[in-house]
Amino acid sequence: MVALKIEDIKTFTSKLFVKETFDGLLLREAQVVTYNSFSIDGRIRPGYYTRDEREAENMGEYSSWRTVRPVCYSLIKGKKLPERFRMEFVLGAKDTARVLGRAGGAWRPETVKGLYLGVRYEKGALFCVTGLSLDIFTMDRSLEHEWDETVKAFLKANDIIFSEE
Repeated sequence: MVALKIEDIKTFTSKLFVKETFDGLLLREAQVVTYNSFSIDGRIRPGYYTRDEREAENMGEYSSWRTVRPVCYSLIKGKKLPERFRMEFVLGAKDTARVLGRAGGAWRPETVKGLYLGVRYEKGALFCVTGLSLDIFTMDRSLEHEWDETVKAFLKANDIIFSEE
């Protein structure tokens, strides 16, 4: 796990809410606090889409950020800054498999519950925090380190300036 302080909040929030930079991620949950507190559960409701619709759109358990981003943007835009916001993203299955492959070792997709990226803005500071959840106990930290480095590389590739906390 690594905590990264985002140095240019305006650029980051533009890439998060306006541009497609983070659209490859899935949204696990979000909270936006402005004049009210808004909470979003990113889990797709099982009965909302038909099985055919879910298969056609390759939907899994969580909504894509691409789908929910306009809703979250509508909550934060305006003349006043939000009091705070928090998003928890999870990497999709195909991207998780790629990270597992780069981590080496005996990592299997079924042992990984999720590779997470938390984004938190509060009191004028913005942080990205990596995390992972496993179905097994292991002392092997290669996957954790690979995920941390993957997130750092993603931020650098998208010209997002950060410092490690």
